[in-house]
Amino acid sequence: MSNDLVEAATQQSESVIQLAQDLIRQPSRGGIDDYAPVLDVLETWLAGRSLPHRRLHDDEGQLVGLLVEIAGTRSGMWWTLDACLDTAPFGDEASWDFPPTIGDIHEGWLRGRGAADSKLAASVFCHIAADLHGHRGDFAGGLAVLLDVDEHTGGFGGALAYLADDRAARPAGVMIGYPGMDEVVVGGRGLWRATISVHAPSGHSGSSRTTVSAISRAARLVQLLDAAELPDVGDGSGFPLPPKLTVTAITGGQGFSVTPGLCSVNVDLRLTPSFDAGDAETLVRKATAELDAEMPGPLPTQVDTVAVWPPFRLQPDEQPAAALIDAATSFGLSVRPKVAGPSNIGNLLAKHDIAATAGFGVPYKGLHGLNERADLASLPTVYAVYQQAVLELLHRS
Repeated sequence: MSNDLVEAATQQSESVIQLAQDLIRQPSRGGIDDYAPVLDVLETWLAGRSLPHRRLHDDEGQLVGLLVEIAGTRSGMWWTLDACLDTAPFGDEASWDFPPTIGDIHEGWLRGRGAADSKLAASVFCHIAADLHGHRGDFAGGLAVLLDVDEHTGGFGGALAYLADDRAARPAGVMIGYPGMDEVVVGGRGLWRATISVHAPSGHSGSSRTTVSAISRAARLVQLLDAAELPDVGDGSGFPLPPKLTVTAITGGQGFSVTPGLCSVNVDLRLTPSFDAGDAETLVRKATAELDAEMPGPLPTQVDTVAVWPPFRLQPDEQPAAALIDAATSFGLSVRPKVAGPSNIGNLLAKHDIAATAGFGVPYKGLHGLNERADLASLPTVYAVYQQAVLELLHRS
């Protein structure tokens, strides 16, 4: 079956690349561009092949994705392929060697923003859905393809709308099409994020009375946070990465003549099974209590939690990781399961008790940076790996 799948994927490659090029040529930077044009490209493609699909909207009615659903004729578990259609910003366009929306092929590389993350994967997944559509009688359960936007903003509106949709079958697992051919990402650190409000008396910077500004208090808080002790990777949990604390933003003050009375500090803590959200909040509140004791302000320092995602980790023999790893191995690939440092949609899914892999795809360069591009030489193999994994999961159902 493996050779047949690769041959079929090779025959599909031209169509897969063409659709990916059309998607790249529609700018869809997260939080910047209108998402409708890039989703329109896919809707036209799906409708032309009579694939059942519908739009997803968030609570405010904003368009946040498309959902393709291919139901088998027998009852069974559903599985989902997910690829985002929004992208990172372009950055300094003058520093690119080519226009970010060029969508061309140069020396075997598909070029342009989204080529790697993740418009090529979106095209692959749509083609796999089209392949299955004509063979619905052969499998149980069903396959959903989530084509989401609002991912690079960190809002994950498409994924949240999918999870909240009462009409959508609850998936047993999700395979997310992030790129990279050497690894299957089976886990990631979680996150706890908070904004900390640091207060101080405001006044004129030239006043004869000396006051400690909110910025000075915030700077001291950053020192306390940076000095906080975190457990290391050898904590006995078996999780391969340690927790991590990063101060990601400080805002406050304006001009030169006013001593600011408020400064905000954003802190990002990456979680592990042995260092959870409660531990993160305890650590931060300990630092703010030390600040208030050492440098009292007019109001207590306030901690407002912004987001909490749990860490996740699948074992290599858990689905859908097992199906994806086994399929890659059957095609002669040497892939290793990896727990990633950055968080991803897999963490969001873990919060809903849905197993996920978060990365296997073509080799790439320039992801989120300059000159993003994806290597097309391995496209047929990646296509065949995902198709075999899906077929294995559906037949298991």
